[in-house]
Amino acid sequence: MPRFYLTESLSAGQLIELPDNIVRHLNVLRLKHEEGIVLFNGNGHAYPTRLIDLEKRRARAEVLCEERVNNESPLHITLIQSVSSGERMDFTLQKSVELGVGEIQPVISERTTVRLQGERAGKKVERWQEIVISACEQSGRNIVPKVLPLISYRQALQHMPSEKTKLLLNLNRAKKLNQIQPSSDGLIFIVGPEGGWSAAEEEQAFAAGFQSVTLGPRVLRTETASLAAMAAMQTLWGDFV
Repeated sequence: MPRFYLTESLSAGQLIELPDNIVRHLNVLRLKHEEGIVLFNGNGHAYPTRLIDLEKRRARAEVLCEERVNNESPLHITLIQSVSSGERMDFTLQKSVELGVGEIQPVISERTTVRLQGERAGKKVERWQEIVISACEQSGRNIVPKVLPLISYRQALQHMPSEKTKLLLNLNRAKKLNQIQPSSDGLIFIVGPEGGWSAAEEEQAFAAGFQSVTLGPRVLRTETASLAAMAAMQTLWGDFV
């Protein structure tokens, strides 16, 4: 059943005018009067809904009930991702949501090729949040991971909670993932840019309490590394069983 995200409060029995973006999508899908969709607003609940009016430019629906659907991973992962170029960042965000990421912090590191500042950075973060929402619609998640404002790598390290396990994907001084025992409060995982970390950045991460981990002897592209690591983490400590 098609799923759509709304920002407003939802409740059983509510009649709701659907926004233009959803109306367009309903027409693309060729849905009909009386057919069902699912709405969600990020509160962890799903709202099965019946279309009672559907025209080319407007649609109205009735919320039938409220369902608590808990499909969130028991492992809370914060991904700190150095911004990658082209569609690589979009791909990383989309697939990390499917893999159960809890929060995403984009950062600019020394070898990041994409440089974003001011209004341009803000618009990019908004676009990334839209990608995350679309991934939630597709994957069945009812809680939307937050894409945090873009900051520098150094700034990110200055705001690390002490209680979480902190992991840096790196080949130097690295342990295997199965040698790590994550905190019950979750973990923070940093993945570098296409050019990798500088020696100074590695030392800064170690000084901030990060442990170096590896996925094996081969060098992975940044978009592969993030996703392979999260899949491995979900297998070891999450809900990939």
